[in-house]
Amino acid sequence: MHLMRAAIATIAATPMLAIAATDASIEERLRALEQRQTQLEQQLAERDARIRELEAKAQPVPAVVAGEAPVAAPPLPPPAAAPVPMIAVEEPALGALDAKAPEETESSWGRYEGGKGIVLARSEDAEVAFSAFTYIRYLNQLALDDSYTDAFGRTKELDLRNDVQFQKVTLNFKGWLFDPDFRFLFYTWTSNTSQGQTAQVVVAGNLSYHFNEAFSLAGGIGALPSTRTTNYTFPNWLRVDNRTMADEFFRGSYTSGIWAWGKVSDTLGYRVMLGNNLSQLGIDATELDANFNTFSGALWWMPTTGEFGPAQGFGDFEHHEELATLFSGHFTRSREDAQAQPGLDDFENSQIRLSDGTLIFQEDPFGTGTQISKATYRMAALSAGAKYNGFSLDGEYYWRWVDDFRANGPLPFDDDEMFDHGFQLQGSAMVVPKSLQAYVSGSRIYGEFGEPWDVALGLNWFPMQRRELRLNVQGLYLEDSATGGSSLPYLVGSNGWVFTTDVMLNF
Repeated sequence: MHLMRAAIATIAATPMLAIAATDASIEERLRALEQRQTQLEQQLAERDARIRELEAKAQPVPAVVAGEAPVAAPPLPPPAAAPVPMIAVEEPALGALDAKAPEETESSWGRYEGGKGIVLARSEDAEVAFSAFTYIRYLNQLALDDSYTDAFGRTKELDLRNDVQFQKVTLNFKGWLFDPDFRFLFYTWTSNTSQGQTAQVVVAGNLSYHFNEAFSLAGGIGALPSTRTTNYTFPNWLRVDNRTMADEFFRGSYTSGIWAWGKVSDTLGYRVMLGNNLSQLGIDATELDANFNTFSGALWWMPTTGEFGPAQGFGDFEHHEELATLFSGHFTRSREDAQAQPGLDDFENSQIRLSDGTLIFQEDPFGTGTQISKATYRMAALSAGAKYNGFSLDGEYYWRWVDDFRANGPLPFDDDEMFDHGFQLQGSAMVVPKSLQAYVSGSRIYGEFGEPWDVALGLNWFPMQRRELRLNVQGLYLEDSATGGSSLPYLVGSNGWVFTTDVMLNF
């Protein structure tokens, strides 16, 4: 009987024991969860403390002045956004003038900023950025005539090309030191197609000081603002690193000197330069005369919007929703001599030529035995442009006088003055916004020894929908080109078609 009662009691207690065991398990789990929550809270507190420590380092809290309420530390700057397209470029790959000081002086570095490049260092005392320009070119000149005859009956053979070149490389270091208004630009500039010639590698630059919006002053090597393409629009052109034939014929080039620029008003700007000669790259100091008498100036007006896109360049990649207009005038004067003119094909130089391509300082240029040792060059240019909804149209007219010759014989000019004039026209349309651009450009020279002309049809594809990278394909037709060189897609005397394909990177 007692055994039966014990068995019954045991059976009755079994559920209660199971329930007690279950309650203990639940309590153990709750204690584990509470412990985990405590650990998480501790980790969050440690993270908050670390954030406050970083904030204190990045943005020092101003000292509290007795009697004043404490000033809260400013918040951390937001994370750097993805790079934006280059929409406010003031500097070309060469001869840049304005290395803008940062609005903030944080010690960030390594970021890409449109118009500057990659910021290598930035502090309260200095900033330096690195940028580059380069392109790979396939050039086919096989459709050109293989010879040409100049205005004096001399026939010359053309060395036609069909090759691929890593055409040009420009490496720029720019920024400011000690004072954001004291700026520097140092660059290395080379062209593989000109290797073996003088000035195929250039190491140069300039120093400048920004006084105010109306006046900045610089010294070093820079471009004479003789036409719109030498007034710091490079490389924001429709063509990749090649001008129309007339622009190449009339323009000045790079030289050592001093220059000033600024804004007269919100819509009116200027640039003036005093230089050694028309084109100094490839010319040493002993080859220059003792007179500092090269002058060039430009004045431009943007009446409708007060701007004309990055570097006032060509084409409406940025898609203006309001009509943007530009009008500019240029004038250049220089007393030149034979010794101070660069070589025949020296890269990125300009020489004074007749409209048939003959260099006026070459040996016996007219076939009469007369040799010219000195001459005065004067050139004026007027340009106008408009951009709207992805369309652009630009035109420029040139007038050039060469006179005051020093020669050892008679000259084939009336009144001992040579006068040439000509024009260029360029139009473009963004077929696909930010991606595909079509353009046509051409020019003509009206000269005393010929009237050459050219026309180009081309496409620009921007695969990343940014200006910095593009693929260009172009067909260029020339009629008796008055200029040319190994760094250009055409040669002096070119007659026929030239085809190019370029991949260009500019940042």
